[in-house]
Amino acid sequence: MPRIKRLSTHEAQKIAAGQVVDRPANIVKELVENSIDADANQITISIEDGGKKLIRVVDNGCGMDKEDAQLCFEKHATSKITTVDELPTLTSFGFRGEALASIAAVSNVTLITKQEQGDEGIKVVHNKELAIEPIGCPQGTDIQVHNLFYNVPARAKFLKKRETETRHIIQFVQAISLAYPAISFKLLVDGKVVFNCPAQEELTQRVAQLWDQATAQHMIPIDGMRQDKGVSICGVISNHHWFRYDRSSLFFLVNNRWVTNHHLSRALMKGYDNVIPAGRYPMACISILINPSHIDINTHPRKEEIKFSNPRVVEQLINQTVRQALEAHLSKQIKKEVKLFDSQQPTATPFRAASFTSFEQEPKLQFSMPEPFVQKQTAAVPASYQPTSPSIPTTPQTPIVQPPEKILPILEQQEYTLIGQYHKTYMLIEQDKGLFLVDQHAAHERVLYELFAKRFNDLPTINLMFPQLINLSKEDIALIEPFANLIQQHGISLEVMSEEQIIINSTPVHLKDVPLDTLIKELIGWLKEYNDIDQEQLTKKIHDHLRAQMACKTAVKAGDQLTHTQMEQLLKDLYECPNRFSCPHGRPTGWLMPLDEIEKKFRRDYKK
Repeated sequence: MPRIKRLSTHEAQKIAAGQVVDRPANIVKELVENSIDADANQITISIEDGGKKLIRVVDNGCGMDKEDAQLCFEKHATSKITTVDELPTLTSFGFRGEALASIAAVSNVTLITKQEQGDEGIKVVHNKELAIEPIGCPQGTDIQVHNLFYNVPARAKFLKKRETETRHIIQFVQAISLAYPAISFKLLVDGKVVFNCPAQEELTQRVAQLWDQATAQHMIPIDGMRQDKGVSICGVISNHHWFRYDRSSLFFLVNNRWVTNHHLSRALMKGYDNVIPAGRYPMACISILINPSHIDINTHPRKEEIKFSNPRVVEQLINQTVRQALEAHLSKQIKKEVKLFDSQQPTATPFRAASFTSFEQEPKLQFSMPEPFVQKQTAAVPASYQPTSPSIPTTPQTPIVQPPEKILPILEQQEYTLIGQYHKTYMLIEQDKGLFLVDQHAAHERVLYELFAKRFNDLPTINLMFPQLINLSKEDIALIEPFANLIQQHGISLEVMSEEQIIINSTPVHLKDVPLDTLIKELIGWLKEYNDIDQEQLTKKIHDHLRAQMACKTAVKAGDQLTHTQMEQLLKDLYECPNRFSCPHGRPTGWLMPLDEIEKKFRRDYKK
């Protein structure tokens, strides 16, 4: 008896549907693109329960006749192409058909459509079999998708929670609205209007509709071309004052199709080098026009990724155009805002060699270091450690793995000499094998991180005399609200005041002088970055990130003057910490300059 069996057509279609449909946002994408190909200029999208319960797309396009309304549900039936040779020059998204067969295989679909010259519309209900009947309706097409994956429970269980699926749909609607500002888009989520975007002539006007007027005012246009390579770009990018804490507002369009390409994102960020703080991301919509024969849009089943025949040309054009636009904008701002100094202004103080006399103002202090790796209760952080002013936190980086011989010798002996502070950043420690430098900010970060972890359920908090209001977008509010209890565990009392505003009523003592709006926006960025991992992992990552950022914002900074007593206490606390060799972001806390290397610099190695 043969082991290989032919699946039924219906079962084969359910399996093949996974190539096109794995989440509600894929269905919204296919249906909206069909509406655009049908020459619609008004498109309304409605979803319920993140699209799991209902997805509805209504347009005023050309509609279909009875024959097309039946054929569009058949597999491999499409008005997109007639032969495979047409793929290299394809410019449309695809008109009805192809995707609908896959969608109908894993959901219940109702189609209502009418052509302009038709006397009446046609209603098609696809539930395993087609049911067709006439109906009165306006010109255009109304497609309703109910109960996604009702017949494929194995796939349904991999859908994310409602907020996550909704966020994916919102991001697609933002992208397609930016690609087609001349089309009116409306998005309703569980009956509430999220976006209402009438047709616009300017891209900045569409930005104002999707976000707000303040964002639109910070956008600057870009325009670049390489005629010899047949590629041009245009769009808008945010200036150096306006940035976000995640990549969710970077949109790349290739021939008006929203695509994903990490090389394009990297080229854009290179254009912002030394313009915005590390760990921050601009807002951008960059439209690339290129000969369709120079790209491959079919490398991904859902056409979300793209390959270029000459990617370096496109990346260099983006990088150069973004950099030039930012430089031109900054030059204008300087001319507007900065007055030239009088030529008779006093000259800068001439450079003088650094003086080491400050180290000699106090006698050298001897202190005993605890035994290596001894675990003790970390002492409370003295008030003198409090930073003089808040600063932008260090960007999370890949941990720097240092050679063991460079970081371990300080633990091998019990007596050390604290020389003093260099450049108000590094603590200098003398020991037999060389000079050990400790980064005061990285060291204090590690101390505070471990303190927050140990006192997780007992962090001292204060009620704010004037609670802080923070303005956010509707989608950001919806994203952070379910995590209010988790944030409360870290001493930050968060309450939603409206669809676009939250209020902070209390905060940990250590964060009393820290800008909480920055911390909350960073948290939202992390939630977006990790939205596809399971709840347990997400909770752990958020705990780690919050502790690391709280430690970073509270720790002493480079430039803070420390006394010998403060340095001594900080070193004592550091060496009682686990993971003392790096800060929570992966930077080393200390580094040894071996004596033999120092002697080589002074050519004293002849002794050996």
